[in-house]
Amino acid sequence: MNTDSFNQQLLDFLSNSPTPFHAVKLMSEQFDAAGFTRLKEADTWSLTPGRYYVTRNQSSIVAFVLGTEALPDTGIRLVGAHTDSPCLKVKPRPEKKVQGYLQLGVEVYGGVLLNPWFDRDLSIAGRITHRDEGGRLCNTLIDLKDPVAIIPSLAIHLDREVNNGRSINAETFLPPILLQETGEFSFSEYLSDVTDVKHILATDLCLYDTNPPALIGARQEFLASARLDNLISCFTGMQALLEAGERQTCLLVCNDHEEVGSASAAGAEGTFLVDVLNRMTGAGDSPHSESRYRAFSRSLLISTDNAHGIHPNFPGKHEENHGPKLNQGPAIKYNANQRYATNSETAAYFKTLCQAADIPVQEFVNRADMACGSTIGPITAKETGIRTLDVGVPTFAMHSIRELAGSQDAHSLMRALVTFFRDDNLPGVS
Repeated sequence: MNTDSFNQQLLDFLSNSPTPFHAVKLMSEQFDAAGFTRLKEADTWSLTPGRYYVTRNQSSIVAFVLGTEALPDTGIRLVGAHTDSPCLKVKPRPEKKVQGYLQLGVEVYGGVLLNPWFDRDLSIAGRITHRDEGGRLCNTLIDLKDPVAIIPSLAIHLDREVNNGRSINAETFLPPILLQETGEFSFSEYLSDVTDVKHILATDLCLYDTNPPALIGARQEFLASARLDNLISCFTGMQALLEAGERQTCLLVCNDHEEVGSASAAGAEGTFLVDVLNRMTGAGDSPHSESRYRAFSRSLLISTDNAHGIHPNFPGKHEENHGPKLNQGPAIKYNANQRYATNSETAAYFKTLCQAADIPVQEFVNRADMACGSTIGPITAKETGIRTLDVGVPTFAMHSIRELAGSQDAHSLMRALVTFFRDDNLPGVS
């Protein structure tokens, strides 16, 4: 797949994935179309070499190619990413009536860069849990698509010091306006009217910017979109797995809830990946089986999550020798305190892999006087004992409502992951 075709499909994926639920649905459809067999956790698995996927909570997915080579002898090639992004989530009872306006109460999810959320055309998407006509509980995904809400800024005339710095109160500054009040209003009834979903019991909804993803710049060097962190890695990993061969065992895991610490049933600190690996390796009810130990010792995980590109307006925010640039390849991410899981062996392997495939590669380290973010990499390494590498596409405006990446880097990362999935020589394996 060339860069132009890859980017067009990436734009479509980003546009149609306003929530983790929608992203996993799209990925499931892609795997279905490619002949993967859908597994259910509640069923008995009888795995033979082939292609499979399984989801949890509709917001996390593990897809894998079970190769023809014996797992204890070859190990597993894993790629990890996360499906969630910082956002504003709608509260369970969100109706707020203030000065004749109907607003929605919202809660901040993850480390949101809040200022860019003002004055945006916002829509609502997510999951509704309801009863069907037979009284059974059902989940339905919704996406209103149309701009139905907005968070207006306060005019500068009423806050003359706003450009000199102002803190944002998440409870009082952020409720978006949905409509002008016209008597009684129920948000659940509104949702039923616009989605035709009846008997609503609970919701898991968020707001999102309706401005579509786009290639921008004088030569279209840049990709601008919401949720680049980390749907760009989910899409890249998916495309790479679709090109994996049949001999090596390869796996993609995309977890929800990374932005809030991963401590959930669907998060990287939960049991989802380990449960799947145990069933793949035949450990079953005995996770201490010899075959599992041998397979894990020969495995490698590449945790893919975006890196901070060096910003031309704020170069002092970066360590001078480790500021990755957009469109110059994925960046290996290091941290001495294990906020990233890279070590010398896994970094050297990835560099060798990229050099062999003529893929540019960079390195990222935070300034020593600044706190470092993290990824699913260290968590997954802790839970599985599998050697891990953290890499990511350089971006600007991470955790903003609209982020920016280079238009070449995701395709470069995909090429590296395809090479990884097809490689015979993992570090430490002769």
